Amino acid sequence: MNDDDPVLLHTEGHALFITLNRPRALNALNHVMVRLVDAALARAEHDDAVTSVVIDGAGERGLCAGGDIRTLHDDARAGGRASLEFWRDEYVLNARIARIRKPYVALMDGIVMGGGVGVSAHGSIRVVTERSRVAMPETGIGFVPDVGGTHLLAAAPGELGTHLALTGRAVGAADALLCGLADHFVPSQCLPELAADLAVSATPDEVTRTVLRYASDAPAGELAAQRHWIDGCYAADTVEEIGERLRTSGVPAAEEAARTLLAKSPTALKVTLAAVRRAATLDSLEAVLDQEFRVSSRAFEQPDFVEGVRAQIIDKDRNPQWKPAVLAEVTDSDVARFFAPLRPGERELGLA
Repeated sequence: MNDDDPVLLHTEGHALFITLNRPRALNALNHVMVRLVDAALARAEHDDAVTSVVIDGAGERGLCAGGDIRTLHDDARAGGRASLEFWRDEYVLNARIARIRKPYVALMDGIVMGGGVGVSAHGSIRVVTERSRVAMPETGIGFVPDVGGTHLLAAAPGELGTHLALTGRAVGAADALLCGLADHFVPSQCLPELAADLAVSATPDEVTRTVLRYASDAPAGELAAQRHWIDGCYAADTVEEIGERLRTSGVPAAEEAARTLLAKSPTALKVTLAAVRRAATLDSLEAVLDQEFRVSSRAFEQPDFVEGVRAQIIDKDRNPQWKPAVLAEVTDSDVARFFAPLRPGERELGLA
């Protein structure tokens, strides 16, 4: 193992430790990293010496900020298709994480967004800290929540998941726990000791007890007190009606959410609402990932993705020119095309 490798793997005691190792890129995932993590999990599954898997991120800023957006942008702009193969392998990894038959402990310290949620929030033991900022911010770059994110958000209490999916809002530890994106709060200063004790935990029950020994109450969040307007406003059938309810609620936080929505891609908003609602009717994570692969394949072809990344990540002018520019110009048939079977010659994900 070389310290410059994008993924660091080492077994200590009974635990396999996986460290995402691109700290200057906030550990953003590329295709090589996805394949390395997937292969490591496949080996761990059949290694009797490994009791648990622990994943974290190098550096002080976070576990993972998501996929390597610049690479995806450049591929889309050039008319390439490599990104679809990246997503194919990434979504397979997300499903493996959810189904691995050993404790999978995700240390969700710092920034955990997009693909970072995919490699952590499907795990069996998900730990957040006072530094955690968890989000699926895809609508801000003209994309749609993926990596099983619509599965997770559809399962959140009430309409909290719809709120997070449409606004892309980042939440702290308590709100991540409330939304079902995490299981336990552990102060960040305790993570090194927790990791050391996980290494000597010889059974799955010992792994669980070890985490519980370090867990405590998270600092108060915000969403619980906002359920009254979130559930009422986001229960509407359309993004237009959600926006109207938010604007006319008389609640400052709801009015701010309305302004946030107006800055997002109209197409991405409408497809995201449909994706979350459809995910709630599907019977497995694998079925949702199959749906997300179709949606991602179509979103990759839309001008909003390239424009959103340009405005937010590359030029950073924060002034994307969405096409269409307003919600009214995105029709139901436009949205339906994102969920249609892939075209002849295109391979479905086929996990379910």
